[in-house]
Amino acid sequence: MTIGILKEPKEESRVALLPEAVKTLLSWNAQVIIETDAGLSAFTDNDTYKAVGASIKSRAEVLAESDMICSIQPLSQEEISKMKPQAVLLGQMGALFNPELTKFLVQEKRTAFSMELVPRTTRAQSMDVLSSMATVIGYKSVLLAASSLPRFFPMFMTAAGSITPAKVLILGAGVAGLQAIATAKRLGASVFAFDVRQAAKEEVLSLGAKFVDVEGAKEDKAAGGYAVEQSAEFIQKQKDTIHEYAAKSDVIITTAQIPGRKAPLLVEERTVLAMKPGSVIVDLAASSGGNCALTQADQTVEINGVKIIGVGNIASELPQDASKMYGKNYINFLKLIIKDGEINLNFEDDIVKGTCVCHQGEAVNSRISEMLTQ
Repeated sequence: MTIGILKEPKEESRVALLPEAVKTLLSWNAQVIIETDAGLSAFTDNDTYKAVGASIKSRAEVLAESDMICSIQPLSQEEISKMKPQAVLLGQMGALFNPELTKFLVQEKRTAFSMELVPRTTRAQSMDVLSSMATVIGYKSVLLAASSLPRFFPMFMTAAGSITPAKVLILGAGVAGLQAIATAKRLGASVFAFDVRQAAKEEVLSLGAKFVDVEGAKEDKAAGGYAVEQSAEFIQKQKDTIHEYAAKSDVIITTAQIPGRKAPLLVEERTVLAMKPGSVIVDLAASSGGNCALTQADQTVEINGVKIIGVGNIASELPQDASKMYGKNYINFLKLIIKDGEINLNFEDDIVKGTCVCHQGEAVNSRISEMLTQ
């Protein structure tokens, strides 16, 4: 079996597999071919891949010769058509948000796995690319906020007087939010955090932040750790509470998302206008509509002196460690579908079935099936 690793688009600095992960695949009796310069933006050259036993080839050759293609960003329909008919595609395709590509994969009877569909179960944690990248995103978002804020994060006692610590409000205490809390605390900020899930309260407090309580939230254990849609009454109470805390904050970092749906609106326009000039909002949900009413995806805008950063592919700004984590997730998943150097798909396995977009013309993941029938 031949596994191909592609060079990502210009705006993506990560690579699906670094040489250490490639070495693991080779130990499984698989051959690995790497597109020329695939790892350069992650500071890994062609010779480093060659040293572990991989071959370096052109993009056209990788597409035509591989039995499995591993990428991060989705491929174009044209490139998918150049793959072997039975080749398996593995990537992060945003299958629920990209119905056109998903329908094409089904129509072309392709076999495709989209890693953002990995079930949020204990057994699947080591394969969860969303959690891995959320760690990167949460960390980097605080550094981005700190570099954009016109004042210090920590408290300082100086000969010129005392500097009070910055107040940071984190909205959403999932993996990204918790990492943002930990990073902001390490930088010396005074941190407050909100989450509709009461289960997050203990984790927030353990990191030294104060938990913002809004009573009456609806929870669902089947949501895999994500927030669920709330009642109109709770949403208004939530917005009023956030408005109160936001007006006193120097930084807001928003992380709240609901799988397959538009991100919930947490920071209204009135809230932005009530914030102090010089304040910063980093919206990590910008790509799915944004948690802030005034967010513009992949752009930084300034409203009434408040800087709103609509974060794009921020994980790509730490390409070495992000690629390392991503590759480890891939290897753990590939253990389930590669046996004795060959592809072996067992759809009785809930992780394999849950991650599969389609196989031989049939949608496999239940959410994909539902989307295609709407």
